[in-house]
Amino acid sequence: MTEPVLELSGLSKSFGALKVTDAVDLDLRPGEIHALIGPNGAGKSSLIKLVAGELAADAGSIRFDGHEISDLDQIERARLGLTRTFQVSSLIPDFSARGNVMFAAQARHKSIFGFFRQVSRDRELIDEAMEALDRVGLSDRAAVRVSELSHGEKRLLEIAMALAMRPRIFLMDEPMAGLGQEGSAKLIGFLDKLRTQAPILLIEHDMDAVFQLADRISVLVSGKIIARGTADEIRNHPEVRTAYLGEDAA
Repeated sequence: MTEPVLELSGLSKSFGALKVTDAVDLDLRPGEIHALIGPNGAGKSSLIKLVAGELAADAGSIRFDGHEISDLDQIERARLGLTRTFQVSSLIPDFSARGNVMFAAQARHKSIFGFFRQVSRDRELIDEAMEALDRVGLSDRAAVRVSELSHGEKRLLEIAMALAMRPRIFLMDEPMAGLGQEGSAKLIGFLDKLRTQAPILLIEHDMDAVFQLADRISVLVSGKIIARGTADEIRNHPEVRTAYLGEDAA
């Protein structure tokens, strides 16, 4: 079996009496999409924040490419190749689409403040940005301000920014949120190909997308993993059907 790129062991996090992550074990293997599903408030986004370094764990370990990274901050983890996209878009509305991607590419090398020093004439960054925009189908929208892009275009732009970070892992928090049927279908096709570049830890409420994309699915309820398996195994798991899918397991 291929060695995992990412391994979480006994990962726990509490806010006062509320335990949002409870001794979670999870791994991500090269070339796969591992989906993390669960009801609202299950702790999915908190788990992603722990992996990305936005939150510090109370207990447990996070190993990336065989090395413990729990002591690294968010920027250090991003530079190693843990790249996150957000449930709520985190773009700069007054920048062009290309400018946002150049910002991400610049952050890979230096402090983000270096971005403002004659970056618009940096040919290497321009080329990197245009390559990423072309991959997500937005090259013809490069000069358009983010505030003028559609919701679906903003989600694709966020993935282009992630690509510019040269990721070794994608951490994706509900990339389908707010997309219509056509937009979701387009993004599903893109993510299916993207896994060959870097594996994806995916949080997603769109179960059709999850069942189409995921090699493995972990189900989180009240901070605990209650089941893990293939799409068929999760569909037919009685505890999952009761706790999350809202079905009568009888």
